[in-house]
Amino acid sequence: MDADARVQSLDRAIALLNAVADTPPGGESAAALGARCGLNRATAWRLLATLEHHGVLERDPETGNFAIGFTVERWAAEAGVEGLVRRAHPIIERIAATTGETANLALPRRFGLTYVDEAVPRSVLSARWLGWQAPLHATSTGKAYLAWLPEDEASTLLSGDLKRYTAKTIVDRRELRAVLARVRERGYSVSVGEMEDDLFGASAPVLGTRGRPLGVVSVWGALSRVGEAELPEFGELVSEAAGQIAAIMNG
Repeated sequence: MDADARVQSLDRAIALLNAVADTPPGGESAAALGARCGLNRATAWRLLATLEHHGVLERDPETGNFAIGFTVERWAAEAGVEGLVRRAHPIIERIAATTGETANLALPRRFGLTYVDEAVPRSVLSARWLGWQAPLHATSTGKAYLAWLPEDEASTLLSGDLKRYTAKTIVDRRELRAVLARVRERGYSVSVGEMEDDLFGASAPVLGTRGRPLGVVSVWGALSRVGEAELPEFGELVSEAAGQIAAIMNG
C-alpha cells in the first residue's frame, strides 16, 4: 500500500503492538518499547495508553510494563470459532457420553455468552441451546464466566435489573458476588433450578494464558435424572474438559 494512504499514528500503534507481542513474559516499559520502535517516550506513552484503554494491552500496576491484553485474546477466539468448535467437539461429545446429559461450549459474544457447540445423547430429549445467549446470573455457564472476569467488567455485564426466572434465581448482587467467590475457589459453578425449576448444571471456564475466561464448558440435566449429588462429579468432568480446550485455544 502507498505510504501516503496510511495513517501514521495507526502505523506507530501497530508497531508498538508487535513490539509488545515479541517481549518475554512480564512485558516491557513504555520507554523500552518506544526506543525499539523509534518513538520518543511521550508519543509511545500516549499510544500505549490508548491501546490499554481499549483492552488491547495490559499494564502491570507494579512494574508499569505492557503486555498483550484480553481484547486480543477475545479477537483470536472469535476469529477461530469454526476451527475451535471442530477440534473441541470430541471433548464435548465425550462429556455427553460419560454423563448421558447435554454438554455444550459457550463463547463470549456481544456482552454475554452464546452457545456455539452442543452434544446431546440420543436417549435425551433436550432443548437445543445453539445460538442462544445464556443469562449470566441464572446459569452455571454465566456464573463460570463472571467468576473469572475482572470485577468492573462483571459489574458492567450485570448492569440493570437481574431477572428472576425461578424462586431459586439469585437476584441480589451481594449474594451473587459471594457465590462467584465460591465458584473461583471450587473451580467450577453449578446451577440448581435457577433458570428452570427442573434443570441442573455444572460449568467450568476455558482460561486464556493470563487467566481470562475465553469460553465455558457446561453439562446440563433434568432433575428427574440429575440430582445435587451428581454435580461435583459433573464439575470435575467439565473442569478437565475446559483445561483440554484451553490447551487447544492457547496453542
